Amino acid sequence: MLSSLVLLLILTAHSYGETPAMKLILTKKALQYGSQLGTQWMQQKVQSVSIPQVQGSVSLGLLGNVDYVLSEMTVTRCILPEPSVQFDEGTGGLQTAVTGLSIWVSGRWNTHYGLIHDGGSFDLSLSNIGMSSAVKLGNDHMGHLTISIAFCSARISDITINVQGGGSLLFKPFVDRNKGQIKSQIEGKICPEIRRLVEDLTQHLTAMDVSVSVSHNLIMELPLTSAPSVQSSNLHLDFKGEFYNAQHHTEPTFQAEPFTLTPHGDYMLHLGLSEFSVNSASYAYFSAGLLQVQINDSMIPPSSPFHLNTSFFGSFIPQLPKMFPNMLMELHVVAREVPMFRFISDEVDLGLLASVKAFAIHPNKTLVPLFKLNINSSFTCKVFFSQGKMRGSAMMNTFTLALASSEVGIFQTTILENVMKIGMKTMFLPKLNAKLSEGTVLPSFHQLHLDNPVVKVEVGFVAISSDVTV
Repeated sequence: MLSSLVLLLILTAHSYGETPAMKLILTKKALQYGSQLGTQWMQQKVQSVSIPQVQGSVSLGLLGNVDYVLSEMTVTRCILPEPSVQFDEGTGGLQTAVTGLSIWVSGRWNTHYGLIHDGGSFDLSLSNIGMSSAVKLGNDHMGHLTISIAFCSARISDITINVQGGGSLLFKPFVDRNKGQIKSQIEGKICPEIRRLVEDLTQHLTAMDVSVSVSHNLIMELPLTSAPSVQSSNLHLDFKGEFYNAQHHTEPTFQAEPFTLTPHGDYMLHLGLSEFSVNSASYAYFSAGLLQVQINDSMIPPSSPFHLNTSFFGSFIPQLPKMFPNMLMELHVVAREVPMFRFISDEVDLGLLASVKAFAIHPNKTLVPLFKLNINSSFTCKVFFSQGKMRGSAMMNTFTLALASSEVGIFQTTILENVMKIGMKTMFLPKLNAKLSEGTVLPSFHQLHLDNPVVKVEVGFVAISSDVTV
C-alpha cells in the first residue's frame, strides 16, 4: 500500500541543500486517493503475497514437547477495508490504520513428537485484523527520499483452523487448545514483514536515477533540497528543479530565488515552478550553442514581399546590389545573451537579445560576410490550460535594430527595422501563436496524469493546481 502512496510523492534525488526551484504540496485529497490506489493494489497482489511459515513448540509437561510448522501458506480470500491514512506531524510522515481486515489462508501442517511425524493440509481464517503504523519521511545526504518505520502494531481478534489429512482427528483438539499461541505467532510476523517491505522500498528509492531526460539535449535534475515538511493537512516537498544540457553540465551564472507556494482550492496537488527553473533550461541551450538558426530564401513563402536576396536589401543598402548583384542571401541568427524569462502576475515576459549575420551566397555556394545587426526585443506570453493541454499566446512588446559591423559600408537601419517589425508581426508571431495554441500535454510521471489542471502565473513563479489520475 505504501508503494502506491509514494507514487504521489514524485520521488527523486541527487544533491541537496540548495534553494528549491520547484515545490510540490500534496493535500489530504491526494492522500485519500493514494489510499484508494493502495487498497486496489493490495486486492490485486494479496494472493501472490509470500507468507512466512509459522513454527513453534507446545509443552506436554513430563511427556516432552510437540513441534509444529505451518507452511506453504497462500491467501485464498481477503476482505480489505480502505485504510485510514493521515499526515502525522509528530513523526514527520504518514500514519496508517486498518480495521476489519479478514484473510483466509490454506497451507500445510506438520508436527514432530519424538519419532512421530505427521502432517496434512489446513484452512485458516484470520478475522477482524487491526493494524496501525507510522512511517517517517526524510532525505539522505544525496537528497533521496527515505522512509522508515516509526511504530507498528498488529492485532488479530480471532483465528479459526480446520485441519485435514494425517492424524487430523488427533491434531484438531491440539490446535483448538493452542490456537492462541498460533495466533500470537502469526501476529508477531506482521510488523517485521511490514518493516522489511519499507526497507526494500527505501533501497529502491535510493537506487533511482532521478535525472529526467526532457529531450536529446536537455535533462532535469530533481533532488530533494531538504527533508519533507509534514503538516496536519498537507505535505511539502522541495526540489532542485534545475535543467542542464545533456552534454555540457555547467551551472548558470544566476541563482534560484526563494518563493512561497500556497495551496488553494480543493485539489490533490499544487506545483510551483520558479523563473530559475525555466531560465536554467534557457541557459543550458545557450551555453551549448543551440540557440541559433540559419535562414535562407527557400524558407520564406514565395508570396511574401520579403525575400533574402541582394536586390531586395538594395532598397535599404543601395551599395549592396552593386557589390553583389542578383545574389541570394543567408542570415545566421544567434542569441547574444541568455534569453531570460520573468514571471509577473498573470503573464510571462521574455527578453531576447540576438545578432543577425548576413551573407551573400556566391554561385559556388561560398558565403561572403556582408554585415551584422544587433536585435533587442521583448515579448509577453499568456499561459493557460484548455482541453487537457497547456496553451499560450504571445505578443511583441519592443523591437529595435542597430548596425554592429559592416563589410559593405555604413547604412541606416531605420527602414529595415520597420520592415522587420512588420515581418515579425505578420509572419513570425502568427506561426508562433498557432504553435502555442496547439498546446502541449504535460508529461506523466509513473503513469500519473494531471486531471483538469489550473495554471496561474505569480510573481517569480508559475503555480499549477490539479487532481491526478492513474
